[in-house]
Amino acid sequence: MQPIVGSACRVLRAAAVFAALSVPASAQDWPDVSEAKAIAEEAYIYGLPIVMNYSVMNDYAVDRDSGQFKAPFNQISNEARVYTYEDTAIVSPNSDTPYSVAWLDLRAEPVVLSVPAVEGGRYYSAQLIDGNTYNYGYIGTRATGSDAGDYMVVGPGWSGETPDGINKVFQSSTQFSFVIYRTQLFGPDDMPNVEKVQAGYEVQTLSSYQDQPAPAAVPTIDFPEVSPELVKSNFFKYLDFALEFAPATPAEADIRAKLAKIGVGPDKSFSFEDLPSSQKQAVAQGMADGDAKLKDYLAEGLFKVNGWSVSDLWGDDSFIDGVWIKRAAGASAGIYGNDSVEAVYILGRNLANGDALDGSKQNYTLTFPSGELPPVGAFWSLTMYNGDTQLLIKNPINRYLINTALVPDMTKNADGSLTLYVQKDSPGKEKEANWLPAPDGPIYLALRMYLPTTEQPSILPVGEGTWQPPALEVAK
Repeated sequence: MQPIVGSACRVLRAAAVFAALSVPASAQDWPDVSEAKAIAEEAYIYGLPIVMNYSVMNDYAVDRDSGQFKAPFNQISNEARVYTYEDTAIVSPNSDTPYSVAWLDLRAEPVVLSVPAVEGGRYYSAQLIDGNTYNYGYIGTRATGSDAGDYMVVGPGWSGETPDGINKVFQSSTQFSFVIYRTQLFGPDDMPNVEKVQAGYEVQTLSSYQDQPAPAAVPTIDFPEVSPELVKSNFFKYLDFALEFAPATPAEADIRAKLAKIGVGPDKSFSFEDLPSSQKQAVAQGMADGDAKLKDYLAEGLFKVNGWSVSDLWGDDSFIDGVWIKRAAGASAGIYGNDSVEAVYILGRNLANGDALDGSKQNYTLTFPSGELPPVGAFWSLTMYNGDTQLLIKNPINRYLINTALVPDMTKNADGSLTLYVQKDSPGKEKEANWLPAPDGPIYLALRMYLPTTEQPSILPVGEGTWQPPALEVAK
């Protein structure tokens, strides 16, 4: 997944040119131009996922008029459907698993997540993500099994006894946290069964769980309004705000000190009056350089095979380990991606020869040899997005992906191989079962492998596994 209010991180990238910056009251407190530029570059890369995350939180849990609002804090929202082109708050969403989501406010007390028993064979997961976009825990098929259970989520400053009945405690590094539930759907007729599972997901405060009086109320927050235009002009304002609820981790000591030098931090304020134009130019150039570095990382820094980029960009704080560009690349490629043991994401924008995929210019095929479909313990899917926005595309057959559930109804070749037709127009009625509609323009594909097998052939470890995705080819 990944945000921002319908414009993906391109909106945030525009901030590299237009952003306003929080600065010290006196320009003389600033570092020199060269240092300011270098700090702004690193600050942009460091702050991008945090600001993107705030935008999603605002849309989903704060702004009831956002058009994407789900539920208030500490309540769950279940979707009895898969995502379509009309879902725009998060880019690169999957369209396999009906989502349930909950934003947690952990300031006053912990929150308890309860899950039901889920029948064997149906994959589900609850992914716990903090405001730094770290995956700090999982509940579900792989992590905790299919039995019912109660799990407690606590904030960064919490300490105390684990109550009776709690299977496990997860600690967020920030005071606001996001939970994404994915429940496998076996086909359109299976939705009532998914709804039964979703009905068993419960989110409640600890006091409610224990049937005790609630603690004293926490202060009301004046959440800053967010929009693409405001992000362009106030990127660091949003970063300042988000950092108020994110105590610095040991890995952040250096970057937080650098941010403070240019007036960015949880206790900073904005002032432009005394900032020389040379400093403004240095900051804008630093942010632009950060954006360019991020694009280069996504283009060249991932493992490449047959034109695909195999990504391993998401995990907890120890996985990121202060490598901020990896965290920013994960947010840009698809914010809220899973750890590789949960799901591997194979991203496609190019043919094996490097040519960009474009549905307005060419038709493509993707052929899996017999017996060589993606090796997974749960399911796989190939999802189509608009290459510019990374959003799902409107199409005449309302098909956004091809996945494991569709394979039995697809036409195999004489040798047992499976060919998918990736193009904007129908390949003909006899081939439509194998058709993945493409946009009339740039293409972005995501091949997802849920619970990738660990025994060979496997995509794991990323960059070393023996299974590789086949190359897309221009249709003949």
